[in-house]
Amino acid sequence: MIRRGAEFAESKRSALGLVASLAAWAAGLSLLAAINNSPAGAQEATRLLKPADVVRSEVYVSVEPVPRGRRFEIAVVGAVAPGYHVQASKVLEDYLIPLTLTAELPPGFTLVDTRYPRALMRKFPFAQKLMAVYEGKFTVRMTLDAGADAALGALKIPLTLRHQACNEQLCLPPAKVPLTAELTVAPAGTPAKPVHTDIFSIRK
Repeated sequence: MIRRGAEFAESKRSALGLVASLAAWAAGLSLLAAINNSPAGAQEATRLLKPADVVRSEVYVSVEPVPRGRRFEIAVVGAVAPGYHVQASKVLEDYLIPLTLTAELPPGFTLVDTRYPRALMRKFPFAQKLMAVYEGKFTVRMTLDAGADAALGALKIPLTLRHQACNEQLCLPPAKVPLTAELTVAPAGTPAKPVHTDIFSIRK
């Protein structure tokens, strides 16, 4: 009976957390609609950002050019708008939406791994528990291999950064932000110059 009671209590806490998150999300949608329909909407819109505008991202490649047979990295450096945070790559509740970075790799490229930064632990008024989030600047790094059959010349690799942003009062709907990594593939053995060493020399 004691164990069953504990399980019931935990289930109740999880349900309450889910309700709180959904309520915050719904409140965000309602507030966005109210802003768009109000006479002062243009002014208010500067205070509540659109979901896709909360994170400003830049994409970098670790070497130039990228020779066939070479391992290299792609980094996405994100800057979260002041007053906002985004859910980390490893969330603490199932109903939260983690940050992810994915790539549509062309033939000849292989993804080795994706490394996310360490999360910050924060407590917000709309949540009962601590949340794992990113604030300010963060960097996500992908390691890839360029195969012997990778197409030579200029190349663009489409990326997608998915995140859910929140402020102190509410969470916005999730956003999928398209990004692009631009590089040049060279024949095997071509000297490759390390670039953006201020980003890629930091091990995380």
